[in-house]
Amino acid sequence: MSQSTLTPPEPQQADTGSPLGNGLKQRHLSMIALGGVIGAGLFVGSGAGIAAAGPSIVLAYAASGLLVMFVMRMLGEMSAANPASGSFSVHAERAIGPWAGFTAGWMFWTLLCVGVAIEAIGAAHIMTGWFPGTPSWMWVLVFMALFCGSNLAAVSNFGEFEFWFAALKIGAIALFLGLGVLAVLGLLPGTGAPGTANLLHDGGFLPHGVDGLLVGLLASVVAYGGLETVTIAAAESEDPVAGVAKAVRTTMWRIAIVYVGSMLVIVTLLPWNDPAVTADGPYAATLDRLGIPAAGEIMNVVILIALLSAMNANIYGSSRMAYSLVSRGQGPKALGKVTGRVPRRAVLASCGFGFVTVLLSYWYPDTLFAWLLNMVGGVILIVWGFIAVSQFVLRRRLEREAPEKLVVRMWGFPYLTWVALAGVAGVLVLMALGEDTRVQVIFTGGLTVALAVTGYVLQRRAAGRT
Repeated sequence: MSQSTLTPPEPQQADTGSPLGNGLKQRHLSMIALGGVIGAGLFVGSGAGIAAAGPSIVLAYAASGLLVMFVMRMLGEMSAANPASGSFSVHAERAIGPWAGFTAGWMFWTLLCVGVAIEAIGAAHIMTGWFPGTPSWMWVLVFMALFCGSNLAAVSNFGEFEFWFAALKIGAIALFLGLGVLAVLGLLPGTGAPGTANLLHDGGFLPHGVDGLLVGLLASVVAYGGLETVTIAAAESEDPVAGVAKAVRTTMWRIAIVYVGSMLVIVTLLPWNDPAVTADGPYAATLDRLGIPAAGEIMNVVILIALLSAMNANIYGSSRMAYSLVSRGQGPKALGKVTGRVPRRAVLASCGFGFVTVLLSYWYPDTLFAWLLNMVGGVILIVWGFIAVSQFVLRRRLEREAPEKLVVRMWGFPYLTWVALAGVAGVLVLMALGEDTRVQVIFTGGLTVALAVTGYVLQRRAAGRT
């Protein structure tokens, strides 16, 4: 069977005259890209990484950040050349085949929907702390209804919500970094410069050796999830090519400042083994050490904003991914209807799955919900693998057929593409070797195989009908 039989029409052709809106402005895309790297995983989840890796968490975030920069650069190259609401799913379909687009797309959709539930539960937990006696399910319902409604209305609503959420998160992290740098230099009133005491004492820079560094590396990879949404959103912007190009080109300094910079500030100011790092979160613990009044409540506000921002982005991203898959014949046709330039049925389906997952978390917190979490644990790494393979194939094709579309180019191609693939494979191997993460690899592998087989069967059926 020839490749032309398996390969669908060019996404650019399919996207021409797309019924989706183009209500996202450049300021929306810029903030989505900026806010996408600042999430609850950074504010809360980084505490476990610090406890495991100690000061070497800085190296862990730098290493995984380098991998993320490679992935985003590759994704930016493909998205700038052919903007599509399905982003990497469309690219995988063009490069590898319909089964690959099906697998990557529905894996990511599942990940985002489960993420909506996790964020809704986390946000409800904060609200019940502020309003004792109120049921957490009520807050979950309020937040789900709010963001489901905003995503049903118009794409510009998503953009505006994310613009202000991102602005608040960026303001918070900028203030934290500013205070932290002053404290490190001994310029903050009431504090003295800590020097390298916390970096080199209490077990040294690698208190738990290479094993601890590897645990920190795995924790840091998870924290970087979310950057991919900007390439999905770019397809509904006023100028998709320029928008995604600009957003991707600024990824490097965002990662360096927000992630690596803040980790360096925290482990310089705090002993890595301070119980408050995991109990209160590293950012709240650092602010408490600096004598900032009500540091814990300040961080609760910031974390709530981060959770709501992630909910909003995940509902948007999952609905657009579902719409893209359906429009390419890889999902239920009923979800493909567009009303008011919004795929409202896809939005409702994504929110519905989120609601079901929330219920599962209450009914089966230690069994079925835990199974779902483990199933999607390594999804982002599989998606990154699809991105790298797709970029390798499509770059060669673009160089031959349409070099003028290479507005964004992957650095050091093809060598750094191979480095990125090796990095993804290496992290998966580390997860498979770790007792705490092996189950995630097993469940993620099972989901990947199930979707790949389903996608291949659908591909063969479609080929048989042509």
